[in-house]
Amino acid sequence: MRKKFFGLALCAMLLALCGSVEAQQPTKIFRIGLLDPSTLSGSAVLVDAFRQELSKLGWIEGKNIRVDYRFAEGKRERLAELTADLVRLKVDLIVVTGVRAALAAKKATTTIPIVFASAPDPVGLGLVSSLARPGANVTGLSNLAPELNTKRLEIIKDAVPKLARVGLLWTPGAPAEETSS
Repeated sequence: MRKKFFGLALCAMLLALCGSVEAQQPTKIFRIGLLDPSTLSGSAVLVDAFRQELSKLGWIEGKNIRVDYRFAEGKRERLAELTADLVRLKVDLIVVTGVRAALAAKKATTTIPIVFASAPDPVGLGLVSSLARPGANVTGLSNLAPELNTKRLEIIKDAVPKLARVGLLWTPGAPAEETSS
């Protein structure tokens, strides 16, 4: 009797573990469009860092995201065409590097979210309504270059009191908004 009870209990336990199995629903693979005004080789470090940071957050190319890279090869006139291509692909997000790429993306879509990597004055450039509330579909990081240069020098001087000389690298004749392109 004890053996029958043990056998019956074992069978019941095994059947309980075999409950109904449903096929896993395929998860959506999100699409990111990366728009860069330079070249793939020129942005290789940036692209690698982008991939690494995404993977730290659990986003892995080919598994749960797809990244469509578009490089203008230094030809600014290609930015509009490349952005239009990303919009046609219906990417879920457009990540841009450089001000001109951000402006091209903003002009191309009002529905796809756009994230710019850096802009010296996104309000002045017309990318966002304000820093506190960017509005619309564009957001990103700002280095506020012109407005905070004096304060930056003060902080450097406080951090390194014996500092006698500071250098600034600048592209001659380029306005602030072109240095990020």
